[in-house]
Amino acid sequence: MNASPFASHHPGQRAMHLYTDVGVQGAAASDNASHALIAMLFDGALGAIARARGAMDRGDTVDKAAAVNKALAIVGEGLRASLNLEKGGKLARDLDALYGYVEIRLTHANLRNDVAALDDCAELLKPLQDA
Repeated sequence: MNASPFASHHPGQRAMHLYTDVGVQGAAASDNASHALIAMLFDGALGAIARARGAMDRGDTVDKAAAVNKALAIVGEGLRASLNLEKGGKLARDLDALYGYVEIRLTHANLRNDVAALDDCAELLKPLQDA
């Protein structure tokens, strides 16, 4: 298994603990660590989406569901939960809405075995990862 913070049974909780731990450090180190954690969250979400897509292609519903659930946890409990809606202004609100939409599309993809919905989610998250 990899050393990802998402290896636990509650991936979002693990990510949030890491995020909280980062906040205790100095400002410069905290900024760098926060960016690194967010990058890991995007990597984890996109990796889980790719795994779900592969599982759909193979007809493996168990792995598909596990991968989609992992992506949902990372987006909802990691990326979305890390937003500061009070201080983040319009950008934070826009990201919150985008993450909410991605959660809806992931759920749809899981329920309907919709590869296009998974692709949509990856296409929405990839530019944010690159930023």
